[in-house]
Amino acid sequence: MAQKEAGSSLDTLILRFNAKITELQDLVVARNMYPASSVTDLSAVDTALKAMELQVHAIKGRLREETDAIPKAKKLIDASLRQQKKLQGMSAYVPVYLPERPTMSNLECERGASRETSDQPTSYRSVIVEEEPAALPREKKGRGSPPLWYITSEELDSLSSYMRGRLTLDKINAAVNDIAAYAEANVQLLAAPKKKISENLWEKALELRDIAMTDAAKGKHFFLETDVKGPNLKLDNSGKAILTILRHLGRITETRIGHHRVIILLKKP
Repeated sequence: MAQKEAGSSLDTLILRFNAKITELQDLVVARNMYPASSVTDLSAVDTALKAMELQVHAIKGRLREETDAIPKAKKLIDASLRQQKKLQGMSAYVPVYLPERPTMSNLECERGASRETSDQPTSYRSVIVEEEPAALPREKKGRGSPPLWYITSEELDSLSSYMRGRLTLDKINAAVNDIAAYAEANVQLLAAPKKKISENLWEKALELRDIAMTDAAKGKHFFLETDVKGPNLKLDNSGKAILTILRHLGRITETRIGHHRVIILLKKP
């Protein structure tokens, strides 16, 4: 009985020993398949994976921020579109170009007067000074700049085809610049001192001041029909049609004072 138990224990020990040998053999095979140098590569792969995980996390955060910003961007786009419509509406009231107003400065008047005087002999200069006309009546100051009241595309479209003809919005508004320039030149001449007005403008200055003292033109900006000399407005068929349109739309009014046809600029109410 004791011999049987001893044999059984020996068999068990042999089996365990064989199992241990098999396990060691598997470990040897695994060691040969995955040498120690592969541990470094596996560490590098692990580091790269961790870096990629951090990048993915950052990308997710950025996407979350962009998603939250989409409603704000939509509001900004809507506001920009509304502003664009406002600017387009404003541009309809402004002509393509605004030419500079030709004005007669006091310096030019003074130069003209000195040039006229210097051409005369010295013996006659004293006579000219003594025979100068009496001082012109001073007109009240405060006219300011002439009104620039442009027409709109809606007003142009409201006109009948025979009145509008081939005239464009830019051409009519360019003529508005011209009539304002004529009125500005007359204001400069009215305000110029007597000694600074050249001889060739003296008669016109007297006529303008007589017109400015009338009830129809007092305190208003005006020009004469004879002032119409371009560059955009001329006394041709197109120019007369433009004046008719401006009178019809309430930009100007006309009256006759003496032998002059006077065009008065109206202000926007």
